[in-house]
Amino acid sequence: MSELKYIPFEEESEGIKDRVTNYWTERAESFFEQRQHELNSSKAGKWLFEIKKKMGEAFGDRTLKILDVGCGAGYFPVLLGKEGQEVTGIDLTQKMIDEARELIRLNGPYEKSVEVKVMDAEELSFEDETFDMVITRNLTWTLPHPVEAYKEWLRVLKKGGLLLNFDAEYAKGAHNLKTLENLAHRNISDKLKDECHEIYHMLTISALDRPEWDREILERLGYCNIQCDTGFADRIFSEKDEFYIPDRMFMISARK
Repeated sequence: MSELKYIPFEEESEGIKDRVTNYWTERAESFFEQRQHELNSSKAGKWLFEIKKKMGEAFGDRTLKILDVGCGAGYFPVLLGKEGQEVTGIDLTQKMIDEARELIRLNGPYEKSVEVKVMDAEELSFEDETFDMVITRNLTWTLPHPVEAYKEWLRVLKKGGLLLNFDAEYAKGAHNLKTLENLAHRNISDKLKDECHEIYHMLTISALDRPEWDREILERLGYCNIQCDTGFADRIFSEKDEFYIPDRMFMISARK
């Protein structure tokens, strides 16, 4: 197995989490609007199909206790909450959590509990084996310590639990932020795009080959049934609509 490179937890780049938090604080309001539009679009059905397929393979049709790590403006808590699942969303950014609470309020009611709270994805405060499923979207690429995060997500999963991680090598396509093809970011200021680009270069994960690196890490940590679906983007982002990003998203699934 090749050497697995990452930033050790005790050597976090100074100020990186503050910069990430400040960036997403600036993005929160527009992110809320985009996620609300996405909930009312054909994308919601596509996301549900992909997620429910994996849930069905792992658990049948039973109700699950789900953790959404890096929940942002609350898209997955609403999407899965409306399906009758019990969902807890966490995010490092207070402004995102405020927007997520509003998204949840606007789209309720729900059969089960749907809640969000401020928490660090790399240092969860939940007890061991709390959740049936951990799900995350476009988070891992922002983490200074992704190995620590994968450890934490494994810790809070119940035995037989499912991890679903949707992410992309956004740093390697960083200049796509300003292209006309990047429709999802067309209304973001150049200042924020430049800040995002600088953050990319502060993170070791930006230089890794993914999802191959993720697979090796997950295997080493003790996850099993690991699958990396690099064709996922073709199914979710088949139309070049307001949510389209040229960087190819992949889906990683694994069991505890």
